[in-house]
Amino acid sequence: MEFMDAVAARRTVYSLNKDLPVAQQQVTDMVKRATELVPDAFNMRSQRVALVQGAQQDKLWDAIYDAFDGKVAREKIDGFKAGAGTVLYFVDTDTVKNLQDQFPSYAGNFPVWAQQSNGMLQFAVWTGLREMGVGANLQHYNPVIDDAVRALTGVPESYQLVAQMVYGGIVEDAGEKPGEDISDRVTVIE
Repeated sequence: MEFMDAVAARRTVYSLNKDLPVAQQQVTDMVKRATELVPDAFNMRSQRVALVQGAQQDKLWDAIYDAFDGKVAREKIDGFKAGAGTVLYFVDTDTVKNLQDQFPSYAGNFPVWAQQSNGMLQFAVWTGLREMGVGANLQHYNPVIDDAVRALTGVPESYQLVAQMVYGGIVEDAGEKPGEDISDRVTVIE
């Protein structure tokens, strides 16, 4: 698959199941490789990822439902729980702080750069999943779920949760993406 074809195929897929078209280990390997390759300002390596799979996937989404105390519909949470796994994306704030201390002139930029790198990682993983025929959707239930996620995963306090990417076998694919006049968002200056 060509790169732009993979980018175009990357879509938000909500109707997922636990039946992956590839081995779970292939997903894990791809996530590790993407985490290694995605750039980060000053090579700070601030991205952290936790892959939640198997029975822990169900526990995660049950804990998220409980964290919202019924304020999010059970059916919605069960849709995420139906996936094969969830990639939890974090920024290691200790790493960011260390670079802020080393380079005070850029201190205000490091948190921004860490978020940018995390976004690139999310995009790379999402595109990589789709290239393997795996569907995914990206959620942002933090900070409400931070304590529940920390309790389940045991990640350090310095890990700031950024997003949750549910992935799984595709039950129903996303429809066609509507076109747009891209000149409204891209200006060419010659």
